[in-house]
Amino acid sequence: MDGFDPRQFQEMLENAQKQAQDLQQKMKQTVVEASSGGGTVTVKMNGQKHVLGTKIDPDAVKSGDVEMLQDLVTAAFNAAAQKVDEAMQSTVGGMLGGMGLPGL
Repeated sequence: MDGFDPRQFQEMLENAQKQAQDLQQKMKQTVVEASSGGGTVTVKMNGQKHVLGTKIDPDAVKSGDVEMLQDLVTAAFNAAAQKVDEAMQSTVGGMLGGMGLPGL
């Protein structure tokens, strides 16, 4: 069994903490946009899944079809959240690979 090196463990811990801080910063800076209904509803969201903006085509409101509009808003929010998940998964994978941890 290899000897335990506390310095190496401390270095790994510091590296992990820095990676976590970097990830938080990237989450704030990441911005995605998704739409539904051919652009009828558009949602802009950051990597922390905070909504930065929502646009609704005025014609969608004029139509009076509230259920359709609700469905479009839901679809746009879900699409934006999916884009955030994909962006963060890519970012985390790249960061973990850079740490040189075995098996990642």
